[in-house]
Amino acid sequence: MPPPPGDTVPRVVLDGSGLDVGGVVRLADGTAQPVVSPEAMERARRSWRVAQRLAATGRLYGRGTGVGAHRSVTVAAHDEAGHGLRVLRSHAGGAGALLPAREVRAMLAVRANQLLAGGSGIQPAFVGALTEALRLGVHPAVNEYGGIGTGDLTALAQTGLTLIGERPWLGDVADGLPAPVTPGPGDALALLSSNALALGRSALACHELTVLLRATHAVAALSLAAASGSLEAYAAPVHALRPYPGAARAAAEVRRLLAAPDRPGPAPGRIQDPYGFRAFPQVHGPALEAAERLCGVLEVEINCLSENPLIGEDGTAHHHGGFFAAPLGLALDGLCLALLGTARLSVARLTALGRPDLTGLPAFLASGPASSSGTMILEYTANSALAELRACAAPASAGHAVLSHGLEEAASFASQAARQALRAADACRTVLACELVVAVRALRLHPAPPDVPAFTSAAAALPDDTEDRPLTADVTAAAELLARLAEL
Repeated sequence: MPPPPGDTVPRVVLDGSGLDVGGVVRLADGTAQPVVSPEAMERARRSWRVAQRLAATGRLYGRGTGVGAHRSVTVAAHDEAGHGLRVLRSHAGGAGALLPAREVRAMLAVRANQLLAGGSGIQPAFVGALTEALRLGVHPAVNEYGGIGTGDLTALAQTGLTLIGERPWLGDVADGLPAPVTPGPGDALALLSSNALALGRSALACHELTVLLRATHAVAALSLAAASGSLEAYAAPVHALRPYPGAARAAAEVRRLLAAPDRPGPAPGRIQDPYGFRAFPQVHGPALEAAERLCGVLEVEINCLSENPLIGEDGTAHHHGGFFAAPLGLALDGLCLALLGTARLSVARLTALGRPDLTGLPAFLASGPASSSGTMILEYTANSALAELRACAAPASAGHAVLSHGLEEAASFASQAARQALRAADACRTVLACELVVAVRALRLHPAPPDVPAFTSAAAALPDDTEDRPLTADVTAAAELLARLAEL
């Protein structure tokens, strides 16, 4: 669909090689439109033609044979198209709640881009229909449960049935629908051979967690200032002697946000601060590195060929296990575990700011009668969210499954790891928002609050009433503020 004259909607190019996490997020959120590279579409056409020639000379898995444990069952040549339809219909057995539109749209973007890398042998009309759905703002109904990190079979089968017109589209269908695709031999398995849903959800989680990790620098800096903490632990020479990139970056960001020198001197009063302040770079740094590692894995996976069989332009077909998403599952698990560590310190800082012996401020930063509770309840709220983070940090990769008559005797469970990462992002946002509310209140009570943009922005956005009252609205406002703090 060409853009209307004067249209300035941002574009994301799908070419099978250059899609990044940010592009997936923009397409998922509908803030950009997909543009298919003509060269990439021609590559997909060549792959389709090669697959047709290969099928004419011998059996290909999933086209001339059954799938899974039926890999050795022959499909008659005249039944290949019917076999593909049966594969789609039989594999569309997802269950559970329907996924949010943005998660399904992320899947569509990933799968379209992967197919444009060539190697699937799929009919190019499927690529066009996937991108047209993104442009029109419609998506298939996809259920939560079905994938285990060896291909999102149920989600993509449900998508396939929608593309061919057997299932309805969701969304604002008034603007039109993609034209139904007539499936041909081999199209079914070519569409299914991907972890596109897990990858799309992982891209959304990676983006959200990266923003939160950046915002954590500002929140931790404000808490450090509120506690009159020492910047000695953030000194550049300290981190030069123990050269972990993430820790050095975390320390440098806190120094920058507090306008502190690279070699800050000791703070008066305390020789050492509690771990929540003193060990922040060492704990937060691994989370920064884990997020970068996940981003790297994603940008390989969403731009590479995972289809089985893999159709080469040289006329060969390779049966392989590239769809087994072990790198993705491990990267997600690693990030969730690292995130738990830095969130624990966030809760520790929140708790410390309520201690008069540490800050010299009123207990729980309360005003009014001595029995006032102030921010006491936010310790409970933050610990409740931290408990969710702890559950999300249990490695999904430790799961085990034996399927399809024992032929598939393992799984990566990257699908479950992606779900956990999305839940972890929500919980982490709450933990940080609680700390931010407490840090801003503490700085308002502080005799010498820092004149820095992080405090100015946060103080302007959060209520200044310190009487005992419900703090839900404060936490909500703080959560909305985190994205802005991440950009400082």
